Amino acid sequence: MKRKNKGRKIYKTKEKNYYGKSPLGKALSAALTVLLIGGIGFIGYSVAEPIINYTQHKGDKPAEETTSAEPAGEETTEDTSAGTVEPKAPEKYNAAGLVPTDMATAETLKTALSAVPRSADIEFVEVPLKVRGGKIYYATTNQEAYSCGAVSSKLSLATITALIEESGFKPAAEISTFYDNQLPTYLPEAGYVTVDDGSQWVDNDPAHGGVPWTAPTSQEALTYISSIIDEVTDAGFERIVCTDIMYPYFRESDLALLDEQLGRTDRFLALTSAANLFYERSVSGGASMYVGVSAADMLRGNCDVLQPQLLSANTVVLTIDTDELKKGVSDGKMLYEFEGTPADITEKCLGFLSDRLTDLNVTVRISGSGATAEELMAAKEKAAARGYTSFVIG
Repeated sequence: MKRKNKGRKIYKTKEKNYYGKSPLGKALSAALTVLLIGGIGFIGYSVAEPIINYTQHKGDKPAEETTSAEPAGEETTEDTSAGTVEPKAPEKYNAAGLVPTDMATAETLKTALSAVPRSADIEFVEVPLKVRGGKIYYATTNQEAYSCGAVSSKLSLATITALIEESGFKPAAEISTFYDNQLPTYLPEAGYVTVDDGSQWVDNDPAHGGVPWTAPTSQEALTYISSIIDEVTDAGFERIVCTDIMYPYFRESDLALLDEQLGRTDRFLALTSAANLFYERSVSGGASMYVGVSAADMLRGNCDVLQPQLLSANTVVLTIDTDELKKGVSDGKMLYEFEGTPADITEKCLGFLSDRLTDLNVTVRISGSGATAEELMAAKEKAAARGYTSFVIG
């Protein structure tokens, strides 16, 4: 909210006439006046310059000095076209998303690529190279990935990119980050540890089967994920969607065992810092990086990474998994229920979440194992009607 400029208050006093000053007094008075004016000018400049410099953002150009050469009394027309900087349009990201089973062999990948719709304005094919749980679906050179049993495909990145490009599309990658239960089994320091004895913390939630998670505060975890990003950018992928930049669903009993930082309101700082690291690695490798978030996680209240003012990446890929949403989603206080077609679910979900996405460039990903291509495209049109014109189908 802009502050109203109240202007400078002017206090009027009665003028006093001083007569009878000597010539010496008049001279001293004039000299003091000149010194006073000069001093005020110097102080004003000294104070104003640091303030101006401070208020400019890093990388901003200083304001140019302008002079007016217009004759007095002549009407002038301001040229608004000169010097106007148009805001950079957000990147369009229209893609078809594949699933892990498509990445088993070159033949399964070819079959999946042949099924991508040709009339849907699709430019990219997004392949799941590292998925929730930690499995990796390409032949990485990372030794830790082999040691923890994560590698689940012999496809090379060169083969993947070549097949995608031969199909007439551009390669994009999905990389799950901290929802990784594989790496901490080999590198316990990559996961969460208890504060009392330093033992490995495991998620005892029956839904997750008692497994460790990879922690955003672990240097080993950050190095591991960064090395995967480096491999992917070196292979020529133009877009990277880093998903699951998140914490586990900690219960109070879990937080009692762990670092107190994990229960604080500013715990998002570790996530945004990690997201910015992945952004820098992606951009330095020539790729654009997007933050992938789950609509279900957002509804549950576990999406700390969405801090637009702190994120280097301004594009978010919001995944609406219709299969997951049909089961209902609860944040502990409210139960969100979804029924109907993928288009119905998409429209309702975006209605719940749109206020939280206003400061971001959003790409909507719509998926569902039981949905047909036609149903997913109809859901995409519902998202477009709400202003979300970038999409991922599948």
